[in-house]
Amino acid sequence: MWSGVCAPDACAESSVARDVSVNFLGRLRHFMCNLNTMTLDLQDIGGLYRKHGAEILNYLARRCPADEARDLLQETFLQVVRHGERLDGVTMPRAWLFGIARNILASHYRQQPQDSIEHLLESPAPNAEDARLPAVREAIAELAPELRETLELRIEQELSYEEIAGVLDVPVGTVRSRLHNAVRRLRAALIKPKQIT
Repeated sequence: MWSGVCAPDACAESSVARDVSVNFLGRLRHFMCNLNTMTLDLQDIGGLYRKHGAEILNYLARRCPADEARDLLQETFLQVVRHGERLDGVTMPRAWLFGIARNILASHYRQQPQDSIEHLLESPAPNAEDARLPAVREAIAELAPELRETLELRIEQELSYEEIAGVLDVPVGTVRSRLHNAVRRLRAALIKPKQIT
């Protein structure tokens, strides 16, 4: 039964992914041994992990250090186990998982001292291939948090409007509006004439 649960396909070759998988499975086994009832199908959870684990890990790793991202990935899937009764009612499992990961990440950062997360506000070194990249990063950083998060879920994670709505717990129309406003503000920020100092 456990042999089918493994590292996400996209990360299957890396030892980090194997370590994450082994740690997750160990914690899952321990958790399951302490449950009085088994109301969920572990193969369904294993399938979700194989199918979406890599992209959830990527989402988390873009927002926190890699070792923390691996821990938060495990916590995400432990939440799936803890709330397995909800799995049958989920219509968009990918969006549901991103929503859980987003909430766990937010909780993680609420528990961190403010000075320990300042490094996340710094943008990575710009790509030498495109001179516009620093301006785009700056414009994105200046967006309101709800616009930036919606845009990142669409561009980085390639979630559909419906999936984004599920992750953010807002109507699809709000997602469309936020994306429209984000793109409009980015366009205006990138087109405005540069001031000479």
